[in-house]
Amino acid sequence: MFVDEFDLTTLGFAGAVPEATGRPAYHPATLLKIYLYGYLNRVPSSRRLERESQRNIELIWLTGRLMPDFKTLADFRRDNGPAIQAACA
Repeated sequence: MFVDEFDLTTLGFAGAVPEATGRPAYHPATLLKIYLYGYLNRVPSSRRLERESQRNIELIWLTGRLMPDFKTLADFRRDNGPAIQAACA
């Protein structure tokens, strides 16, 4: 997908460079793929996106079987609003 071609740090995505300590977070590219999938398929809710990532074979393939919860998706959307707009421009 074209998301893999983006330089996420220059677009302003938080977490594109992993921290040295702690549990690794979801990569912003994976969360952006889920967000764009939801936008293109008219699935705006984070809870519905969570369900889709668990049952929809297209989204399972797209994310490599990663299934973030709704809170992670909502926080990603809240924390990276300008970066998401820059990626979609």
